[in-house]
Amino acid sequence: MLFTADHDEPRRALQKFIAAEINPHVDEWEDNDIFPAHELFKKLGNLGFLGLNKPVEFGGQGLDYSYALMMAEELGAIKCGGVPMAIGVQTDMATPALARFGSDEVRREFLSPAISGDAVACIGVSEPGAGSDVASIETQARADGDDYVINGGKMWITSGTQADWICLLANTGDGPVHRNKSLICVPMKSKGVQIARKLDKLGMRSSDTAQIFFDNVRVPKRNRIGEEGAGFTYQMIQFQEERLWGAASCLKALEVIIDETVEYTRGRKAFGGSILDNQVVHFKLAEMQTEVELLRSLIYRAGEQLVAGEDVTKLASMAKLKAGRLGREVTDACLQYWGGMGFMNETHVSRAYRDFRLTSIGGGADEVMLMVLCKMMGILPGLRKGNAR
Repeated sequence: MLFTADHDEPRRALQKFIAAEINPHVDEWEDNDIFPAHELFKKLGNLGFLGLNKPVEFGGQGLDYSYALMMAEELGAIKCGGVPMAIGVQTDMATPALARFGSDEVRREFLSPAISGDAVACIGVSEPGAGSDVASIETQARADGDDYVINGGKMWITSGTQADWICLLANTGDGPVHRNKSLICVPMKSKGVQIARKLDKLGMRSSDTAQIFFDNVRVPKRNRIGEEGAGFTYQMIQFQEERLWGAASCLKALEVIIDETVEYTRGRKAFGGSILDNQVVHFKLAEMQTEVELLRSLIYRAGEQLVAGEDVTKLASMAKLKAGRLGREVTDACLQYWGGMGFMNETHVSRAYRDFRLTSIGGGADEVMLMVLCKMMGILPGLRKGNAR
């Protein structure tokens, strides 16, 4: 059993926090295209939610991954995608590698304030020419004495305009593409860091997203996470938690959309009866609810394996793929049942339609998840021919 009675108290506390401190402000934050990350994260940090499974010696709760998964699922009750996404970046995308592989010194400087909510973190992997193709990044961090000098750029960086530091993946050598990269913690106030622009997105409006340039940015080598050249491996491990978080955060969000659609179609009358009374509608809603439960089972199974210390690349990739596909199916079908009101920005279903579209793109596109699975199945053509990089 993944969840026990020990999960109930933090679950209820998080539900209460979302209802009181987040959902009442979501519409305003969506209109402003940003939410106050420092203010909100400090409140979450004070309650211990930014470090549930992080080491106690750096301010975390020291709990196992099941608590982080519980949190990801509960964040789906937030009435937008942008805020939970930014929280997930803080807890499950920018900090897992740091918590696991970072030196005590770098964890004290960067992990501790991220857990307490005194610092906002972001993750810098994607570039204009290297989104899901992580091996092709071009940002360079060249050694110069005891420092790295960083040049390049990162794209689509969540919390990029508000972040205090970035977990940056950069090339630190000229060797094979899977062994020449390192993860480096870079303060965003460093000389040469330029937030080029705040990006205008289809969805996730309440979360700020930035394009960032690095022009001869000098940081000490001690800011590197773990071994030099191991950054690609660390990021692949970090992706397991990111992708599982992304899938888990969809569960309650999808259930909310289905529940709201049931209520709306029950009350909406057309052609002498409610929309819900049409078999095609109530059958489809029941089928989609079944699919959500199947996704939940897959995620919980992956969570149990992760807690047990097993590699969950296969199951996490499957969950991420299924969450993206199901998110598109559910929001599209539900929006249709809302009719003209579904096309209005004032309705939650239209926001969900826009926000959920990112699940099939960010954190590794659907096609990359399929490539990972095909590779693990031994059916990826490039591998059969011996052409894999």
